[in-house]
Amino acid sequence: MANQLDSFFSAIADPTRRAVIERLTRGPAAVSELHAPHNIALPTFLKHLKVLENAGLVHSTKQGRVRTVHIEAEPLAAAEHWLTTQRTLWEGRLNRLSALAERLEKGGDA
Repeated sequence: MANQLDSFFSAIADPTRRAVIERLTRGPAAVSELHAPHNIALPTFLKHLKVLENAGLVHSTKQGRVRTVHIEAEPLAAAEHWLTTQRTLWEGRLNRLSALAERLEKGGDA
């Protein structure tokens, strides 16, 4: 799981790749459509898609001359699960710290 999370966070570290993922949440899109809003050369953009594909975040299909990119939900769900677990852990710690600070402020023993 750690390796999958490493790949996920590395892949979404780039704003271009995050924009692609965000666009694909609305449905599959042709590479040309995904590339259009980005002011970068097509070969550079294709490298971004390759990073997303290697991380398992997208896959593509080709029909004729059109390559369509689809989002993969599993890595997103795994990252969401990890983030939820971390949030729960840290909220508990922060709640305990807050309670301790309140007790100390009131002059009580820790």
